[in-house]
Amino acid sequence: MAASNQTALAAAARCGGCVAIASGPERRPREIGMTIDFAARHKPAPGRAGHGPATADAGPAAVQLATAWPEYMIDAFQRSVLFLELLRQRGNDEIAITARPVATVLRFDHDLVMSGQALPRPMNYSLLRITPPPGVITDPRKRPVVVVDPRAGQGPGIGGFKAESEIGDALDAGHPVYFISFAATPEPGQQFLDVVEGQVAFFERVVALHPGAPRPFAIGNCQAGYQTLMVAMLRPDLFGPCLVAGSPMSYWQGVHGKYPMRYAGGLLGGSWLTAMTSDLGRGRFDGTALVMNFDSLNPANWLWGKQYDVYTHIDTGGARYLAFEKWWGDFIQLNGDELQFLVDNLFIGDKLTRGQLASSDGRIFDLRNIRSPIIAFASTADNISPPPQSLGWILDLYRSVDEIRAADQTIVYCLDHKIGHLAIFVSTKVGAEQDEEFVQMMDC
Repeated sequence: MAASNQTALAAAARCGGCVAIASGPERRPREIGMTIDFAARHKPAPGRAGHGPATADAGPAAVQLATAWPEYMIDAFQRSVLFLELLRQRGNDEIAITARPVATVLRFDHDLVMSGQALPRPMNYSLLRITPPPGVITDPRKRPVVVVDPRAGQGPGIGGFKAESEIGDALDAGHPVYFISFAATPEPGQQFLDVVEGQVAFFERVVALHPGAPRPFAIGNCQAGYQTLMVAMLRPDLFGPCLVAGSPMSYWQGVHGKYPMRYAGGLLGGSWLTAMTSDLGRGRFDGTALVMNFDSLNPANWLWGKQYDVYTHIDTGGARYLAFEKWWGDFIQLNGDELQFLVDNLFIGDKLTRGQLASSDGRIFDLRNIRSPIIAFASTADNISPPPQSLGWILDLYRSVDEIRAADQTIVYCLDHKIGHLAIFVSTKVGAEQDEEFVQMMDC
């Protein structure tokens, strides 16, 4: 383990290699306050029984209703017009971004460093160098940061579509930042292992560009988390600390009666649905189906809550809504064989932590090959990659803390109790707190 890594994570090592950080205050005081406020607003009027007839106030109430009704209708009409205009803009944004074969919601300027299409086994990924915004200076001698976004239905860029984000915090700390992006359509015949093994070349290039710097700090969001760790399993010498945010790696783990996606996968009866959908798409899997899978976990929010929330905050929430929907509606495609490999070998086969998955040249993917610190960020409110799946791999591989020590490994996990799956790598609050702390920890 590099000396800088030992210094940065000494506390974790001294505590046995596995540290839990709980963030966020309890919600109970707020709930009590809401209860008191509710009781005050619904207290019976003086001189009346709690459940008696409201005859005394019937006249004034009718007058108030008659006065307020026109104002309410005017407000509702204005909100409706603005809401429909917002939906029109959303539709135009979706048409514009999906019309471009290589589109990203990154808010930072960037330059192409390396294209995966030039590799012996072409892939639709590319390595980008992030250009620091005006006033921000990066030091090429500092540890480079490489952010990898998930290819799970939407296009790339969610790790840096806000100033306060993984990319923004790394730039503010003076680190050179790289981003591994991807196109909307895969290369013909592209396989999942082509992506994993091809990204070795990307990290080789980053290391070559910064010969005097510590090894890169890799950040993998969601699906890109286990994908990035698989790259590190093949070439641990290219990696510094690895942060996996909301990434499932122990796919059979769960809690009885919780996490509907796990139950849905079991009830649908295996991987036949993936194969059928790919066949209907002539060998291509439309990412829209994956996004629908996420939305269906909370139909009330998908069909009503999200729209009603922006309707009620139409004066202030429009820009935020459009920015998120621009990414959420940027659907991509995968080769059917790519997704079938993931479903059969990971989500159903659970072969990653069992040491039953091999690269194209026969090397076994083993998480214990990674010699640099691993930081896992999870949330108990995440119903897509819940903590049993995001953190269960630790218990799959190690029987005790002593075994982690004996392997000279450092594992840190950060457990939140409020934020959902997307907020782990999208939320401005997370970017301003946890992401900033992770980056600063790498400088220690």
